[in-house]
Amino acid sequence: MSIVARKHLPYGLLAISGLIAASDQVVKWSVQQSMAYGESIPVTPFFNWVHVWNTGAAFSLFADGGGWQRYFLISVAVVVSIVGSEMCIRDRIFRGYVVDSFDVYWQSWHWPAFNLADIAIVLGTVLFLYVSFIPEKSGTNVELDGSG
Repeated sequence: MSIVARKHLPYGLLAISGLIAASDQVVKWSVQQSMAYGESIPVTPFFNWVHVWNTGAAFSLFADGGGWQRYFLISVAVVVSIVGSEMCIRDRIFRGYVVDSFDVYWQSWHWPAFNLADIAIVLGTVLFLYVSFIPEKSGTNVELDGSG
C-alpha cells in the first residue's frame, strides 16, 4: 500500500462508516414515516418490508490476498462492526428501542426482523472471520534489516 493510500485510509473508513450510519438512519426514518407499527409489505416470496420495534438484542473477496489486503479488510471489518453497534446503541438511547425493517422468511418460519445496523455488524464479523482464515502469503513480510 502506498504512503498516500495509507494516509487517506482513515478518511475512507470514516466515509464508509458515515455512509452506513446515514443509510441506517434514513431507512429507519422512512419506515417510521411511511408504515404503521406492525405493518408488513410482501416484497418477494421470502422477504417482507416490516415496521417492528426490537427491545431485545440484535436479530430478536480477496481469497488470494495477502499483505495490505488482509489489513485493509480487517480495518473495514472492525469499522463496519463498530458502526453497526454504535447505531443500535444510539437508537436505544434516543428511541428506547431499535427500528427493524427487514423480515426474511421461508413459508411459516421467520428469521427475527433486523435492520442495516444488524447487517453491518454481521458482515463486519463475517469479514473479520474470513480474513482470519486467509493464510498470510510468504514473502509479504519485509525483514527489519532490509534482507527480506
